[in-house]
Amino acid sequence: MPKVFYSQPDGTERMIDGTAGDSVMSTAVRNGVAGIVGQCGGSLSCATCHVYLADDDQEHFDPPSEDEDDMLDCTASDREDSSRLSCQLILCEGIDLHVTVPDEQT
Repeated sequence: MPKVFYSQPDGTERMIDGTAGDSVMSTAVRNGVAGIVGQCGGSLSCATCHVYLADDDQEHFDPPSEDEDDMLDCTASDREDSSRLSCQLILCEGIDLHVTVPDEQT
């Protein structure tokens, strides 16, 4: 069972057991993680699930698609090299992920 570690801007961290095939966003929303709203439900039409993906976890994902890249320009917080929309990060068995919720979203 993959685990997702959600770090908040105040330094607190919450670990949630996820389900392979689910997104980091849907896992957060289902478990009430502060700062991840997912208003569009994962359809790439908002940026309310913006997170910073840990550098060590970047290798598990393809680079952002053109649509995701465009939406990352609309985030409430500054875009960084590690910025991703958590709706596009799909959990895989045996891979734990670490994401940080931006200040502006909490």
